[in-house]
Amino acid sequence: MDSNYLQDSNAENRKQDHIELAFKSQTAQSLSDKRFYYEPALSSHPNEKIDSFQFLDKNIQTPIWVSSMTGGTEKAFFINSNLAKASAKFKMGMGLGSCRSLLDNNERIKDFDFRKIIGDDLPFYANLGIAQIELILKNQQVQKIKDLIARLSADGLIVHINPLQEWLQPEGDKITIAPIITLQRLIEKLDTKIIVKEVGQGMGKESLKALMKLPIQAIELAAFGGTNFSKLELLRSEPEKLALYKSISNIGHSAEEMVDFINEIKQEESNSAILCKQFIISGGIKNFLDGYYLMQKLEYKSIYGQASELLKYAEQSEESLIQFLEMQIKGLRLAENFLRIRK
Repeated sequence: MDSNYLQDSNAENRKQDHIELAFKSQTAQSLSDKRFYYEPALSSHPNEKIDSFQFLDKNIQTPIWVSSMTGGTEKAFFINSNLAKASAKFKMGMGLGSCRSLLDNNERIKDFDFRKIIGDDLPFYANLGIAQIELILKNQQVQKIKDLIARLSADGLIVHINPLQEWLQPEGDKITIAPIITLQRLIEKLDTKIIVKEVGQGMGKESLKALMKLPIQAIELAAFGGTNFSKLELLRSEPEKLALYKSISNIGHSAEEMVDFINEIKQEESNSAILCKQFIISGGIKNFLDGYYLMQKLEYKSIYGQASELLKYAEQSEESLIQFLEMQIKGLRLAENFLRIRK
């Protein structure tokens, strides 16, 4: 008999568990995840060392991005504080929710002011909507954006393009200029790093192509399948509006579809034409397998972003969030060692 078995004080209990749970552990062939090849013979279990890598011009260790969420309330301060602490612990990047409330006063700055917690060495970005930027440019107030970034010690600015959300929001702003033109004008006026994202609808191929030709730092997919802010705004509206516009809130593109678009654009366009070559894959990323699969599939440098999945734990406690992220990171490392994607 194996001497290790004799030294295993829990062996008898474990074997009893195996007997009792064997029938409950049966799996149907239809449940097999067809995204991956499982290669158990080619690697060992991952070790404890985690190598850093460069993304957004900074070294990070965890390929998870805290996707833009919220600000402006006491609850938001608690949530963002937990997210910033977790980002610092696991050396990952963080995007703030809309900082519009800070453009004209500092009343709620504590909900966003987390550079000291996350540290200087990790990516940390402010956030404004395309409608606000259009108005700022019209009024020649770009200094407001510069001041915002300086007050938060942010690395740059996330611009969320959200025409459907603004249209459906009861208090929404009218976008009068194509966002791609507003972005071009912003780039001319503002010398800072820019990330562009959607807010739950994703983007079609032509919009992605136009954005990839701009000298921006990254594109966040914010695809259909996660939190959908157009649907959120409809739920705040009168029942008649909800009934009429519900179908349009279901228009959009999944993260996998957008990854395919980006790969197609890479093949179709010259390398010199593509100026943006970093991506944050977000929108419906429920677990590390979703993130790992899409990062492996995308032919550019990428990480994956989560909002609602992190929010669920961040609003409980710092400890709950850290435990969740620890499990994700261990899962990612296991996937890296044993899974190959089916292309």
